[in-house]
Amino acid sequence: MSKRHEIPATHESMVWGYLDSTTPPVLEIASGETVTLHSFPAGGKETLPEDRSIVPPAYLTALDTMIQGPGPHFITGPVYVKGAQPGDTLQVDILDVKVSQDWGFVSILPLLGTLPDEFTDYETIHPKVDHDRQVCIMPWGTEIALDPFFGIVATAPPPAWGRCGSPVPRSFGGNMDNKELVAGSTLYLPVWVPGANFSVGDGHGRQGDGEVCVNALEMGLTGTFTFVLHKAADFGAFAWPRAETPNHYVLMGFNEDLDLAMKQALRQTIDFITARSSLTRVQAYQFCSLAVDFRVTQTVNGEKGVHALLKKGLLF
Repeated sequence: MSKRHEIPATHESMVWGYLDSTTPPVLEIASGETVTLHSFPAGGKETLPEDRSIVPPAYLTALDTMIQGPGPHFITGPVYVKGAQPGDTLQVDILDVKVSQDWGFVSILPLLGTLPDEFTDYETIHPKVDHDRQVCIMPWGTEIALDPFFGIVATAPPPAWGRCGSPVPRSFGGNMDNKELVAGSTLYLPVWVPGANFSVGDGHGRQGDGEVCVNALEMGLTGTFTFVLHKAADFGAFAWPRAETPNHYVLMGFNEDLDLAMKQALRQTIDFITARSSLTRVQAYQFCSLAVDFRVTQTVNGEKGVHALLKKGLLF
């Protein structure tokens, strides 16, 4: 059984609004070990419910004492994986993701979202959580099943990039907001710095593809992950995140232009297919048109996202 660790959600074990290769690790582990990380919701005091008694005291302390970077997300970590070097790949097995609070929030923010010119008034709602039935209850009474995942899952960015704001997904992962990354899925992230420096945050209790109003059901989550290091010499190297669920391989593209994000996801999928099968690029392109689903991940993070779902068993 692998060694297990836990990182609490406190102001000492997270950053607010950025990812940076110089952030010192809060934990050092070996490949194969398991870590449980706790998180706070994104946002500031304006997103809190009226009843402050249901807000964790450590969250209020973080809001009062931490210095916010260029984004709204609290990010737990980083975790240093011994032996990881630039060019390697970090395999992140998502073992469990649980909602850790009784409420969440959904906001409309001026000049943000997919229709920024049509929805210009700030408004926040606070759906309640029924833990026994695993549903959230909207203010107007509709119940929606919880399906929690972390919007931000990342290794540290390349040092040359400096401090990166938390909203924008990049080649190190980050704010991908990919709802396929639930418990039971595996994410593969490029390593850009020694130790990889893995972090997680931006807990979502529920989200639709697109995340159109600018956020999901923003919540505190607890996630448990096992980390496996793959050396470049044995595994090869790739520059973009990819994932797999029990039923699908997931390839991703990010770009400010949704068309270009789509093209990147498609190229990633064609490369993936040709590397693992005898199909030519032409055949893989034709196959993608018939059998691969391309979905809009999100349209609100500066760089938009598209992810491809390739069903397992069709080719390999």
